[in-house]
Amino acid sequence: MGNRPIVSNEQEQEFERLLATMKRAGGALNEAGVPFVLGGGLACWARGAPKTEHDVDFLVKPADAKRAQQALVAAGMRPETPPEGWLLKAYDDEILVDLIFNPQDGPIDEATFERAEELEVHAMRMKVAALEDVLVQKLLVLGEQEPDYSSVLELARSLREQVNWDDVRERTRDSPFAKAYFTLLEDLEIVPA
Repeated sequence: MGNRPIVSNEQEQEFERLLATMKRAGGALNEAGVPFVLGGGLACWARGAPKTEHDVDFLVKPADAKRAQQALVAAGMRPETPPEGWLLKAYDDEILVDLIFNPQDGPIDEATFERAEELEVHAMRMKVAALEDVLVQKLLVLGEQEPDYSSVLELARSLREQVNWDDVRERTRDSPFAKAYFTLLEDLEIVPA
């Protein structure tokens, strides 16, 4: 597993709340019969990356997105429909759950589910997104307004042996920010040129 940084007690409690929300939301989606895949930072953490402090990301098919949000509302969460149009949100108190259905690399489809692996995450079995899918999604949102490579560099360092880098490179080939990312990874000797 990757090197895990030392975290404060407050950060540990925040992460435990994040995991509790993941389980609560995952249980609500299971109960409603909505198929989902755990994505984002928690999908990486499930495979040994450092803990994330952000939110819970679930990937759902576009046809299931509204029903997924309704399931979370039925479980007591507060809904939000952001203007972006590629995700829906729900809040479990202050913890955010993103229901991503149409990320930059295209709508969530059956292939996303087929690439996902069923894992036990904090004592709950669920489909977990392929690392390549997570990295592609994270790289394709990098832009001139937010060219922050810190999280994707950290993921590369901690998970490099588990990632099919040729696949990620191919799927992000049109992004100048992804090209810069691979230049960094090569120069830092994280991945071979």
